[in-house]
Amino acid sequence: MTETGSTTKSKTLQKNWYAIYTRSKAEKKVLIELEFLDIECYLPLIIRYRQWSDRKKKVEEPLFRSYIFVHIHESQLYTVRNVPNVARFVAFEGKPTIVPEEQIDAIRYYLNEQDDHEDIDQSLIQEGQLVRIKQGQMEGLIGRMIYYRNKYRLMVQIEAVGQIITLNIPRSKVEPIKQD
Repeated sequence: MTETGSTTKSKTLQKNWYAIYTRSKAEKKVLIELEFLDIECYLPLIIRYRQWSDRKKKVEEPLFRSYIFVHIHESQLYTVRNVPNVARFVAFEGKPTIVPEEQIDAIRYYLNEQDDHEDIDQSLIQEGQLVRIKQGQMEGLIGRMIYYRNKYRLMVQIEAVGQIITLNIPRSKVEPIKQD
């Protein structure tokens, strides 16, 4: 086998994360279908409280409505696309967009975050400044520091789905990025 052939083969065997767009309110149905096909997938869920006229109920809803993430080989794109209630892949110039592993980790971190706060030296980082996470599970991720309810929060944009989430990051885990 030539070098080009082996490179192409290894590229198709590599798994990547992709975002798929589902029909409205069909995320959990698609998740069940994907799991049945033994396809690794991730549906970020968040608990919200809903008020009805007679009661308040805790409801588990998707963090991003109509989106599911799949971790697949390029050869599985067709299989996933043909799952009932899958509308399409999130794509750029007609090609399914690969979601970086760090962004999937950022979503998981956001959903699992605990209130791990410490005192912040406000003189070191200004509102709106770009920062890099320098340690921990999210190391290397870049976001913009914002001020929110008397706490600094790191804003991370999940580019593949055009959504923005905020993460509580202790000041000791971030460093400012010098802007030209």
